[in-house]
Amino acid sequence: MTQVVSISFYRFSSRRARLWALMMMVGARLAIRRVPDIGFWKICGSGGGVGFTPRINIDVFAILATWPDETTAHKRTLNTAIFNRYSVRACETWTVYLRTDSVRGEWAGKSPFVISNTGKSGPIGVLTRATIKPSILRRFWARVPDISERISSDPNVLFKIGIGESPLFQQITFSLWPNAAAVANFARTGHHAEAIKSVRAEKWFREELYARFTLLSDHGSWADAPYLQQR
Repeated sequence: MTQVVSISFYRFSSRRARLWALMMMVGARLAIRRVPDIGFWKICGSGGGVGFTPRINIDVFAILATWPDETTAHKRTLNTAIFNRYSVRACETWTVYLRTDSVRGEWAGKSPFVISNTGKSGPIGVLTRATIKPSILRRFWARVPDISERISSDPNVLFKIGIGESPLFQQITFSLWPNAAAVANFARTGHHAEAIKSVRAEKWFREELYARFTLLSDHGSWADAPYLQQR
């Protein structure tokens, strides 16, 4: 068996549904923990901008999880009660299924993703997760808008979103790109490259993780990912 990572996105349109989703940031933990075959998992809110952002978007929430294989991932995310509770209240749902190509760092003191070589071509997923040191918050948020603006205007980005467990201190960016070359070009140039140098030199993060994935499949639809929906 080869580990598969799922990220399920849910958009809520009514006030009641948004309030329910906010409460489930805590209330869903026991139910998700009991889902058969689930490994590492996190319930995440989303940001109001592109990538890292301290602004909260109360419309969109996400569940990230790991599974022993793709068949199990599909079965559990589509048929398990807790995932269905999110789906029936959401006005839009979309789940991507990924296999890890590379990973560096830790998440909450763990190494959650298992590397496997799929040999499959297609879109590349990139996830960056960081716990920001309180002492550099002002400096970090001063630098971030330049990076967010650049990624939002990059024509190679198929999809991008900022999610996270805590809006100020624990941040995640997830993006999809057509190929590895497009990812490398973005990472090596401009404000992003400058920020990476500052991260290393000034040790901005208390903990960080960088992972790259192959997109295996997806289910549902998402207005913010039009290029993928046309595949």
